[in-house]
Amino acid sequence: RSSSAATRARVGLQTVSWLLSGYVEHRDSLGSLQRVRPGELNLMTAGHGIAHSEYSVGEGVLHGVQLWVALTDEHRAGTPAFEHHGDLPVVHEPGMRATVVVGEFAGAASPATVHSPLVAAELVVSAAVTVPLRPDFEYAVLALDTDISADGARVPHGALQYLGWGATELRLAAPAATRVLVLGGEPLAEDLLMWWNFVGRTHAEIVAAREQWQAG
Repeated sequence: RSSSAATRARVGLQTVSWLLSGYVEHRDSLGSLQRVRPGELNLMTAGHGIAHSEYSVGEGVLHGVQLWVALTDEHRAGTPAFEHHGDLPVVHEPGMRATVVVGEFAGAASPATVHSPLVAAELVVSAAVTVPLRPDFEYAVLALDTDISADGARVPHGALQYLGWGATELRLAAPAATRVLVLGGEPLAEDLLMWWNFVGRTHAEIVAAREQWQAG
């Protein structure tokens, strides 16, 4: 992903920033100033509205993922917040090491605040492995380093493969020390409308948010 120093506004979502290489500096209208490094988590909850900027610092290649989590109707107008977590739980299984970025995975829970049942975990796979899944979650996998196999289907490097829901396990195969991002959560039973960085439910909400941002 690219990084920019331009200030942006967000409404109704969380951003989950996870780096594979490089460094990013985060600033926001709450007064937060936080550099995030590979293996650390920056989590921003926009709630009813927040302004922020992100930009790369230092030398080298910037490579990472930023996930956008739609907040449920109960929480989407809540108070904005920012969290940084430099120490996340790690699960060791035969052929796999998993860092739990948000939510719960394989019995370990991230300290990051979430507002609906979900999970993001970075797996370092060194052999064919079986990953436990929750049948009430829908899942996807992102091939971070190279092509992988998910339940026998090829997932190209850089591709996100949607897996659906109802399964209790996932079979992954990849070359040694390959990073794979596993994403999941309860299907959101709400209709979403998104424009720019604003997530709402109606056109009128999006228009109001845009007008407030443009008015400063």
